[in-house]
Amino acid sequence: MTPTAAWATLVVAGLFETGWAVGLAYTEGFTRLWPSLATAASMAVSVFLLSRALQVLPVGTGYAVWTGIGTVGTALLGLVLFDEPRTAARFACIGLIVAGIVGLKLVTPS
Repeated sequence: MTPTAAWATLVVAGLFETGWAVGLAYTEGFTRLWPSLATAASMAVSVFLLSRALQVLPVGTGYAVWTGIGTVGTALLGLVLFDEPRTAARFACIGLIVAGIVGLKLVTPS
């Protein structure tokens, strides 16, 4: 896998992480079958893709970017799907996470 493909795989893994994090809210404690199956499948795909990307990327950078994508995606979907508070401080913190993700990408030699 090329470094570019590894980064693309990592981004997709992060999107699946967002999917399972948000999916947890719909499982109602894993008592609802279809949301639970979709959440578990998203978890499996996310971790599998992360493992593939980490064959090329440094583990510290890859893991931090993966969790950052999941965190930002989950926070943004929380605003849309669950009507979570839309405050300047919340957006500033999301911006800091994005800045960290971009910074890690820029300083990683792959």
